[in-house]
Amino acid sequence: MANESNKTVKVRLVRGLRGSQSRHRLSVKALGLNKLNDVRELKDSPQVRGLIAKVHYLVRVEE
Repeated sequence: MANESNKTVKVRLVRGLRGSQSRHRLSVKALGLNKLNDVRELKDSPQVRGLIAKVHYLVRVEE
């Protein structure tokens, strides 16, 4: 069980936010991504996975 809590996921912003919905922009900001090609390593949790699913067309996930 300890190994599962240490899992992380890398998220990269691969598309610009122009033309996207304001709620999707807020989701990207909640993931900690500001500029194009920004990368964040986040704890793999259902909340993070939900944000990624909402903006799947803007980000790339590297597990």
